[in-house]
Amino acid sequence: MPRLSTSSPGTSRPPTSTSRPRTSRPRTATSTAGGGVQQVVCAVTESRGISAIIGLCFVNTTTGECVLSEICDTQTYVRTMQKLTVFDPTEILVSPAAVAPPKSTLLSIIEDYVPGATITEVPRRYFNERSGHDYIQQLAFPDEVASIKVAISGKFYAISAAAAALKHIEVSYIRFALHSLRVKYQGSEGLFCCSMLIDFSTVHSLELIQNLQNPKSTDCLFGLLNNTLSAMGARLLRASILQPLTDLSTLNARLDAVEEFTQHEEMFSQARQALKPILDMDRLLTALITMPVKPSLKHSEQAINNIIILKQSLSSIGPVYDSLSSARSWLLVSIRNLCESDQIEPVRDLINSIINGDVAFSKSPLDLRNQRCYAVKSGVNGLLDVARQVYKEVTEDVHQLAEDMSKEYDLPLELKYEAGRGYYLRLPASEIEDKPLPPVFVNVVKRKKIVEFSALEILKCNARNDRRSHEQWEELDWKRQALCDNSIQQLVEDIRKEIPVLYRVAEGIAVLDMLLSFAQLCTIQDYVRPEFADTLALKAGRHPIREKIHRDRFVPNDVYASQQSRFQIITGFGGADCQRSGLRQSTYLRSIALTAVIAQIGSFVPAQYASFPITRRLFARVSIDDGIEANASTFASEMRETAFILGNVKRGSLVIMDELGRGTSTRDGLALAVAICEALIESRALVWFATHFKDLARILARRAGVVNLNLRVQMEDENIITMLYKVADGAVEDKNYGAHIIPPILSLPLFCLVSGHFVDYAHMGGLTLARLVGLPQTLLDRATAVSEMLAGRLERNRRKAGVIDLSRRRNLVLTLKETLIRARDGNMGEDALRPWLSRLQDEFVNRMAAWDAEDMRASVATTEDAEGSDQVFAGSNQMEDIIEIDSDESDDDGGQANDCY
Repeated sequence: MPRLSTSSPGTSRPPTSTSRPRTSRPRTATSTAGGGVQQVVCAVTESRGISAIIGLCFVNTTTGECVLSEICDTQTYVRTMQKLTVFDPTEILVSPAAVAPPKSTLLSIIEDYVPGATITEVPRRYFNERSGHDYIQQLAFPDEVASIKVAISGKFYAISAAAAALKHIEVSYIRFALHSLRVKYQGSEGLFCCSMLIDFSTVHSLELIQNLQNPKSTDCLFGLLNNTLSAMGARLLRASILQPLTDLSTLNARLDAVEEFTQHEEMFSQARQALKPILDMDRLLTALITMPVKPSLKHSEQAINNIIILKQSLSSIGPVYDSLSSARSWLLVSIRNLCESDQIEPVRDLINSIINGDVAFSKSPLDLRNQRCYAVKSGVNGLLDVARQVYKEVTEDVHQLAEDMSKEYDLPLELKYEAGRGYYLRLPASEIEDKPLPPVFVNVVKRKKIVEFSALEILKCNARNDRRSHEQWEELDWKRQALCDNSIQQLVEDIRKEIPVLYRVAEGIAVLDMLLSFAQLCTIQDYVRPEFADTLALKAGRHPIREKIHRDRFVPNDVYASQQSRFQIITGFGGADCQRSGLRQSTYLRSIALTAVIAQIGSFVPAQYASFPITRRLFARVSIDDGIEANASTFASEMRETAFILGNVKRGSLVIMDELGRGTSTRDGLALAVAICEALIESRALVWFATHFKDLARILARRAGVVNLNLRVQMEDENIITMLYKVADGAVEDKNYGAHIIPPILSLPLFCLVSGHFVDYAHMGGLTLARLVGLPQTLLDRATAVSEMLAGRLERNRRKAGVIDLSRRRNLVLTLKETLIRARDGNMGEDALRPWLSRLQDEFVNRMAAWDAEDMRASVATTEDAEGSDQVFAGSNQMEDIIEIDSDESDDDGGQANDCY
């Protein structure tokens, strides 16, 4: 018997349906990221009442998984859209009522958010609750049916969607074997949902799965974290990024495992090495539990291949178990227990009873042919043994013929085989450079350095082989005994009884692969284990993606937020025209959101210290692109996204917003920004709000929970300004950097060879820029005096309101309260606590006393304002008129500020 090949295995794809071609969308970089192309069928049904209750069922025919969801959603369908983003369906099933005019709002939104998916209308009778219960009873794992029924009790819409999805798949694609489908229920809230809510716009703008500029680039969060070695691990990583955990015990279990890997390098290396030969077991097991609508000989042959691949995969699990022998963390111990030989030994015994022990999966056509013929042991099936004998005789004949021709013509002939071509000969072209081939050889084809040809006798063998094999297989009748008939089919049926255990093993390996990917990143980057508390604190926090791109040039920043500092306003340098500064603000904002996501998937984060509250909803409005497809302007897009955030934000949310009101007038934009900020402050969510309205920072400065931050700059002299990319306390200082229109050529950053930084002239206000372009010094002096007087007048007008003084004093008291609570709950010793409390008391008293003195000085300065104004503007009636107008507007701004309280 010819010996079978022992070459390395490849991945196996489940058989595809032959009933009709798949009409799903072409897979994009987003949809193929993590595990390759998958076929996911989703059925959607909706209640008819005022409240939107959505039933969803996702069936992944590639990995053999069925997920049910029933969501009590809002009118924007945010939770439904998140589910669709996570599972990324290729086909969406809807009832005729959703398609009939007028088209349902839900279907319209789905078409906007998932434009590439095929929308299929299925009969209304498919959405049947009774049929859904029957499908779950028949297809779910026997030991899980009871728990699933408890989870879906009363979930009419989810069960109806499951009935439609499974019926459509059964009719159009494949059938699942009994008790072989992984059925799960995932709600949107409460007991069954422990994940962060991230909407599609946030996924896009934060580049969680795909880079905005280059979809094929790995410069995104998934590309950064994806050091997985298997398709199972990549799929789990993608799902984890799109729905981060909110369950603290699960998060700590993952972090414990990652920390153990970082501390035990040998175990880490062994586990990584053990995972390298692991195949995509999800796809493989799904191929074993599915049956085509129209069975064929090809499907029967593929069944043998799948069993051989499974045999080889099971032999790769032992090294995974051995690599975790020294594991101590709970999660790694659980994975190790799943990989014990007792879990897989029954399946291995079943396979060894039918399949030859030396069989290994091979990719070459000839080895595949031998593999299918000799895989089953002799004596298992008599008719199969007869067919083997016929095949063996033909094979020996052609091999002997090739050997005889090689000796006769003194040529190093090589016998090859292709499925559609049969046997043929091959020879290096260098062997016949000076002489032609003997005339016995026909069908000569030159391929670079190789010549391929055949001979009449070999062609006869191919024809005899095909005819005899065909007659033998027809005689066996594949419907009754196809190729290995009862032996292989009974083996597959027996393996299906052990499928639940094998799926759990596959899930454990996927989790292990993802954890090793996290640990791999920690070994090459300076990442730290995050803590989970009531405050968000980062010491030297970094943007994970930008750090990868810029490496040593990236500037880290500290972050701190609690309920007393929950709303943080970041102002750039230079007033209203700080577009380039805005890019740095966006990087700072994105770094906060990305590190929160990384922490809540169970990985270490890029910082020297990190503490996070559990974030349940994440919103980001940082995109500045117009929605051309929706014919929407920048301002309209801003308002639409902001309305969505305000409609869904609540305590426990994290919001980042980069610039609002740029697409309208300054007065209207400021008014809208103030109103939006007040609503976000009242929501008690953690918010970072970058703005070019410096007045916004002044208006909200005294509100409880508001903190002002700014991007620091360095003035090396009057002509050079260097961006430091460091965030500092306080609003941006108004040192004659007024808002002016800057020519486009000056909005480009220029690299300073001396300082090694980008000098960004777009950050410069009018007066600083005027010095550089050479305006007369007398004009500059006059303008400086006017600007200082206006700034002083506006500041004194603000301080006239006693309510502002009262607000900032209350804010200080609240801060003191929070600080004392932190000290009480902390672990500071008594010896250190006593002097610390003394210093805290002195700082509080001194701050109050300083404010009292400041108020006294402000009242005296107000009486001198008129005299100073007359001196500055003497001799210029036109300038005086302008100042009066500006003064009135400043007073109006001050009035607006007071009205906000």
